[in-house]
Amino acid sequence: MKTKCIGILSSGGDAPGMNAAVRAITRSAIYNGFSVKAIYRGYEGLITGEIEEFKTQNVSNIIQKGGTILKTARSKEFRTPEGRQVAYETLQREGIDALVIIGGDGSLTGARIFGEEYNIPCIGLPGTIDNDLNGTDTTIGYDTALNTIIECVDKIRDTATSHDRLFFVEVMGRDAGFLALNSALASGAEAAIIPEDQTDSDQLEEFINRGFRKSKKSSIVIVAESPKDGGAMHYADRVKNEYPQYDVRVTILGHIQRGGSPTANDRILASRLGAAAIEAILDGQRNVMVGIQDNDIVYVPFNKAIKKDKKIDKGLIQVLNQLSI
Repeated sequence: MKTKCIGILSSGGDAPGMNAAVRAITRSAIYNGFSVKAIYRGYEGLITGEIEEFKTQNVSNIIQKGGTILKTARSKEFRTPEGRQVAYETLQREGIDALVIIGGDGSLTGARIFGEEYNIPCIGLPGTIDNDLNGTDTTIGYDTALNTIIECVDKIRDTATSHDRLFFVEVMGRDAGFLALNSALASGAEAAIIPEDQTDSDQLEEFINRGFRKSKKSSIVIVAESPKDGGAMHYADRVKNEYPQYDVRVTILGHIQRGGSPTANDRILASRLGAAAIEAILDGQRNVMVGIQDNDIVYVPFNKAIKKDKKIDKGLIQVLNQLSI
């Protein structure tokens, strides 16, 4: 069956650059003769039928905006077979032949299941600040989030220095340390505590034993949020109990990392991937994520993209240790 109408949705956590992707998908689709329908609030909008036809003017003046004009939500109902049946009936009623989904691993997992159950061509775009999807060197929103963190840490450094304090700064990333490690390098932090380095060694003890106070009055440690060990608060409490001589503070950056106007890198990446998603549909691809490797566009099967084993460059940890003396 020839594809005539493409549906677009954003799902899961928002990421800067999603709007640039929506713009690119919409305009590339129209350029190639497709009609476009925007689905609001992620998979929930497929169930409730919150859908609008998009023309080129609908995506004017959005490339610079953070968040997503399509809104986003996490849908419990879509996780059930009954919910996905309703979503499919909505697609049929709206005449949508293919779906482009912008989101992270949960969103792409939903796309994989839905595409297999109903034989709908589903193309995914990696939209997550965590950079934790396999098969792509970077994800939409990661570069902007990294720059936001650096800006915040630079400001925290001013007060840490003024008061001779040890600051633990918690950043997002769930089970991935890309944001923590690279923001630590870029901001001149003294250490990064990341999930990928959770070996038998005690990361906090190693940091303290490196003698960070020999040459510095203040220090900043970037901590990846982690439900397993309690994040920055856990390490701050440990320092208070085990090393009471240090004046410790905690800053949890939270959702500030998700917002803001996307960087040039994220706008370009989202534009390239959005256009490539339409190319993928023209090529007859389905159940793939469009990624970027060595500056080339690649198609990555959903099963591979959502595996939880994206490798972090452990050599960067050694670089950070050397530069923080």
